[in-house]
Amino acid sequence: MPKVTVRYWAAAKAAAGVGEEPYDAATLAEALATVRERHPGELTRVLRRCSFIVDGHPVGTRAHETVRLAEGGTVEVLPPFAGG
Repeated sequence: MPKVTVRYWAAAKAAAGVGEEPYDAATLAEALATVRERHPGELTRVLRRCSFIVDGHPVGTRAHETVRLAEGGTVEVLPPFAGG
């Protein structure tokens, strides 16, 4: 199973209590399921409104089960930002 880094930004970072952490996951859906298990509560609520970037590519409307993760890859968790 690929080892990836999940990076949290803004409200997601505040809710997780860390800026990034490692996960073992083959798809974005698997990674997010594990994130929700590790951080029940506020982060789970924040994730519902987030956008995701995997290895520099926006996920957009693709089903998270179809987004494959690569060994050493990065998942960016981006909550909605106000302003700018």
